[in-house]
Amino acid sequence: MNLRHSALAVLVAVLWGANFVAIDLGLHANGTEVPPLLFVAMRFVLVVFPWIFFIRRPDVSWRAILGVGLFMSAGQFGLLYLAMALGMPAGLASLVLQAQVLLTVLLAAGILGERPSGRQFAGVVLGVAGLAVVAVGRSMVAPVLPLIIVLAAALSWAAGNIVARQAKASSGLGLVVWSGAVVPLPLIGLSLLIDGPAAVGSTLAGLELVTILSAIYTAVLGSLVGYGIWNWLLGMYPSSAVVPFTLLVPVVGMTTAWLVLGEVPSAAEVAGGLLLLAGVAIAVLRPGRQGATPGQRRWHAQRRDVAFAGDLGDGFGADLGAADLGTGRAERTAGALAVDDADAGRLAGARTAPEADAGTRP
Repeated sequence: MNLRHSALAVLVAVLWGANFVAIDLGLHANGTEVPPLLFVAMRFVLVVFPWIFFIRRPDVSWRAILGVGLFMSAGQFGLLYLAMALGMPAGLASLVLQAQVLLTVLLAAGILGERPSGRQFAGVVLGVAGLAVVAVGRSMVAPVLPLIIVLAAALSWAAGNIVARQAKASSGLGLVVWSGAVVPLPLIGLSLLIDGPAAVGSTLAGLELVTILSAIYTAVLGSLVGYGIWNWLLGMYPSSAVVPFTLLVPVVGMTTAWLVLGEVPSAAEVAGGLLLLAGVAIAVLRPGRQGATPGQRRWHAQRRDVAFAGDLGDGFGADLGAADLGTGRAERTAGALAVDDADAGRLAGARTAPEADAGTRP
């Protein structure tokens, strides 16, 4: 990646990492408690409208749209917001949620029959050990229930990754917007049932400015802008060149939580977090192709199978998780065939192993 594109990837990591602090500020606005499920519904109203009128429905079944909406959006964020409302620190949440990467490897093995490699298995084991250390450290200073709920959110995200992968959508942004339409009504209904009509009504009638700004940030900057840049980068480079930047998300999340909210993790939480991140890195990163020419890199990026639009690496991040390569299958094929003659000779050797840098595929 050149310097400009690397800076954009870092920007996405910053947007996603700060997302957790924005959620925390919106949930606890000026000492008031916003019902978490209602807050998620507010966020997805902004994700869906007015964009759904301008973005075509993705080329997947309604069943896939429903599954992604329920698991990747409603389940993941409903549980995440609930955990943070119950006291899960924003920085620690940004870290623990990355367990979805490890859980996706396991679900892919059980549901899709994709046997994890020895490297992936070692990463899962190391990541689970890290989570155990975090849980022990957390239980020493606070109830562990919010931590368990965040792990449930990670499991829901992992299930959404599997649904998105099976759907093979060519437009990840379209899938984000259209599946987001599944979220508001069910979560508003659950909030009315759990929190009561009085609490929902009073919250909507007296929304604090910080809550409104938080919802706008998470929907527009965290979801639409963040994934717009991310998907564009994935359309230009192999996932193995882009995905490593997502390891910055919990680093940014914990740093911004420390600076803005004064959260200081315990020594056990830091140690467990480092183990978890090491496990994630081992599970999803592979050595990239060394010495590839720009033409070769373009060819591999253009020819990458869009069937992996919902795969592990593309789904990795702090938000909706369904990624897209930014253009349609036909456009990428046409782009691949239009490689200039100067690159043709160099590409000949690369064509024998076009998937060697598949990066984050389980």
